[in-house]
Amino acid sequence: MMKSLRPRTLAKAIQLSLFLSLPAIAVAQDAPAPAPAPQKSATTLDAVTVTGSRIKQSNLVTSQPVFVLDRQKLELTGLQSVGDVLQELTSSGKALNSKFNSSGNFGYPPDGGGIGAGSAQVDLRNLGSQRVLVLVDGIRWVNESSASGVSGSADLNTIPLSIVDRIEVLEDGASAIYGSDAIAGVINIITRRKFDGAEVHAYFGKYNKGGDTTEASMTLGGSGERWSAVFGASYNEQKDISSGEWGQSAFPEPGAGLDAGSSGTPQGRFRFCDPGRPSGSVGSCADGSFYSVTLNDGTTTPVWDPTNPNGGTYHQFTGADRFNFAPFNLLLTPNKRKALFTSLSYDISDNTRLHVKALYNNRTSTNQAAPEPIFVGPDAGTGGLADTISVSALNPYNPFGIDLVAGSNFSFIGRRPLEVGPRVFTQDVDTWYFNAGLDGVFDFGDRSYNWDVNAVHSENKADQVFTNGYNVAKIQLALGDPAICALVPGCVPLDIFGGQARPMTQDQIDYIRTTQIDSSKQVLDLVQANITGDMFNIGDRTAGFAAGAEHRRYRGEFLPDPLRQSGESQDSFAAAVKAHYSVDELYAEVNLPFLDSLEVSAALRYSDYSTFGSKTTGKLGFRWQPIEDLVVRGTYSQGFRAPNLGELYGLTQFGATLTDPCGPTGAPVVDTTNGISPGLEQACVNAGVPNGFEQANTQIITFTGGNPDLQPEESDSYTFGAVYSPSWGADQSWSRKLDFEVSYYKHKIDGAIQAADIQSLLNKCYIEQGGTGPACAPFARNNTSNLFPPQNRLENLGSIKTDGVDLKGNWISPDWNWGHVSASVQSTWINEYKAVDADGNVATRAVGIEVSDSAIPEWQTNMQLGWGMGDFDVNWTVRYISSVKEDCTSATIAEVPGCLNPEQENTLGSTTYHDLQASWKHAFTVEGLDLTLGVNNIFGKEPPVCVTCSLNGYDAGTYDLPWAFWYVSANYRF
Repeated sequence: MMKSLRPRTLAKAIQLSLFLSLPAIAVAQDAPAPAPAPQKSATTLDAVTVTGSRIKQSNLVTSQPVFVLDRQKLELTGLQSVGDVLQELTSSGKALNSKFNSSGNFGYPPDGGGIGAGSAQVDLRNLGSQRVLVLVDGIRWVNESSASGVSGSADLNTIPLSIVDRIEVLEDGASAIYGSDAIAGVINIITRRKFDGAEVHAYFGKYNKGGDTTEASMTLGGSGERWSAVFGASYNEQKDISSGEWGQSAFPEPGAGLDAGSSGTPQGRFRFCDPGRPSGSVGSCADGSFYSVTLNDGTTTPVWDPTNPNGGTYHQFTGADRFNFAPFNLLLTPNKRKALFTSLSYDISDNTRLHVKALYNNRTSTNQAAPEPIFVGPDAGTGGLADTISVSALNPYNPFGIDLVAGSNFSFIGRRPLEVGPRVFTQDVDTWYFNAGLDGVFDFGDRSYNWDVNAVHSENKADQVFTNGYNVAKIQLALGDPAICALVPGCVPLDIFGGQARPMTQDQIDYIRTTQIDSSKQVLDLVQANITGDMFNIGDRTAGFAAGAEHRRYRGEFLPDPLRQSGESQDSFAAAVKAHYSVDELYAEVNLPFLDSLEVSAALRYSDYSTFGSKTTGKLGFRWQPIEDLVVRGTYSQGFRAPNLGELYGLTQFGATLTDPCGPTGAPVVDTTNGISPGLEQACVNAGVPNGFEQANTQIITFTGGNPDLQPEESDSYTFGAVYSPSWGADQSWSRKLDFEVSYYKHKIDGAIQAADIQSLLNKCYIEQGGTGPACAPFARNNTSNLFPPQNRLENLGSIKTDGVDLKGNWISPDWNWGHVSASVQSTWINEYKAVDADGNVATRAVGIEVSDSAIPEWQTNMQLGWGMGDFDVNWTVRYISSVKEDCTSATIAEVPGCLNPEQENTLGSTTYHDLQASWKHAFTVEGLDLTLGVNNIFGKEPPVCVTCSLNGYDAGTYDLPWAFWYVSANYRF
């Protein structure tokens, strides 16, 4: 066998007790009790590497807080994805998961990373998933690509839960140890390395309304004197749940009815004026009097009377005519994941080992949205070709008898042909990972040193197929002069005037409908070398060090469908990206035991990027054990995050839901018949907004994208805390183990890469700056007073700072006649979260606030109670989220239940979930067979109503679905 690491003798057994004292959800696998010795001797532990330091050490309570989920605790959650598990941590913020169904609804977010449809990510400290570094066995994982951009975040759905031995969460900045991205913390997923025998696992669970989840996995392993091998295969499938299954998600905004619906309706909305109408009459272009009409239900032959918009077969468009798109959406998106994994090691000699690791993971997932609306005309608001389309009077289906000319007498037509079917976005994502390397031990003098060399190739490649979209160029041709259309093969005049009683013909649908295929890929190649060992003695203790070098090369590409690139897609515009960069790094780390009770650690890392230049970061930490029962610790770390490829080079559109302060839907601001009020009304009149103006559409396209001049973010992070394991609570008649942990954290980020809060800018422009200040720069209005699509590029904007406290406690009873009991609690209190841009504008996102589909609760708490006896265990978990508030004026319709108060704030009340699980080891006396029955959210607690959330009437990044989730699993090891 390969030569083992030399153990360090511990002065006392406190190191072992402190290791066991980590709170229940944060305990690595319990260390076996030391074998009886023939005579009294000190306890010894092998040195190990703990996330947050590359120095092998025996003090498992280190200077930085590390939260550990072992396999037992992972199984206790009843969840089947790494992302779902991590998103239940009290330190976790909003991140993508399968409850998000955003493809095709809003376009691309402003960070250049794409929609990430079907992926699962992790956010720590509410600082964003791009500021969390994900490692697998201590090595950087490739970033995700879901065929919608070049992201700076990892997709945790590429890592099957069945291969995971434990997850270590470093709750501290660590750029000096690991490099870029490790600002909010580090997730280190440790895979199974040694496994002898075979294990088969099966799982089935479902909500009351569907969402069936099936999982099956197999693990095989073996070892010999010089080798070990593990092989795993897994399959996971989750089915969908429609938004129509729940009343709160069955309308676009809870309590608003159809008023918050879309103006793109099956019957059509037609907004234009008639140059032939005399001044002073309805519909007169000379007076800027625009018709805004819709077709009566059941109409097969439209009849238009220009003198009476409510005559013929039409009536004035009102909120009651809007379209309810919500039931077509999904509360839970479906996906399938298949994975193969292997880990091999072979001792080449007594001091050198070859290791090889490989993974293949395939994910298919689907998002769905209501049938694509056809919007044409200047107020379509797409920022592209559709805004320039005119409708010919010669179109045989045009009932108005006049040319509708963009930029003249035409505002827009919005028609949603249900006959085409819903928009469906299907992602197919392949992840490949291969790691080969050597590790070993060598002696120099009387000391031993560990070393390792790794070469890694990993890639994530995705294709997305979008069905039931349209080719806008063909729509333009089919709405124009029929004689020109007739010259183009396949072109037939398009009927968007007949409503649902006269649907488009199949020939018309076939001509304008198109399938669009987007693709993206990210590749990470790296080579690294590390060495760690002892340097010299300080008294009877040893100073340790680690040092190493790493080279990484990132390649990313996003190839949108040609129609997206040309602006001919009715869906969002996107530009292609193909770029790469490389980085070379050196680091060194030391751990110095100055006193018997005090250790000081320091680290330094130099990074040289091909994009922006070099950066050096440092870290200091201490660990002080003044008495046997108490460890006091703290760290200061400098961090940075290099702009990723999407942030540097992406260019896309985002369909932001914006409230125009000069004309919110259903609440006109301008009425000059009684004079002009100073302030907002005056600012809107100065901008040319007419009486009674209401924005045509609440979803206003915004051009977003990268900035090649971006510089890296810089951060300062602090932690300070203590771990207390009182001897009076250990090995007593009432307690086998009792532990407490408290940690204060603070992060400050400068030069944060983000786009400006476009709603805040819009409000500031008109409410604070009279429509003429610097905040107004992105905004302009067209001839109908609707906003042109604004530009909102990424910049190094201002700073973000947050601080708070983590509290943990754990108690385990002795084995009593009636069993043993355990109790543990983890709680996070957030004191402050504040983001300020370079102009001093404070973002609305803050502690206790829900905004932009994301909440920052002041308190999040998890509590576990367990009872066990023999082969039976029962566990009860309580998850608590404190209340938050949202600004109702940011909702599409502000006058809804919950918002009818002077503050115009809706309170999302505190929420508590209860999970219950029962397990039976060696069931039915079959050795190795374990059965589990559980239910999460056993009381079916519904999430609080969110009126500003984009989809489904609740915050999918913070709260559970509204039903109980039942599951059963079986695990057989032999």
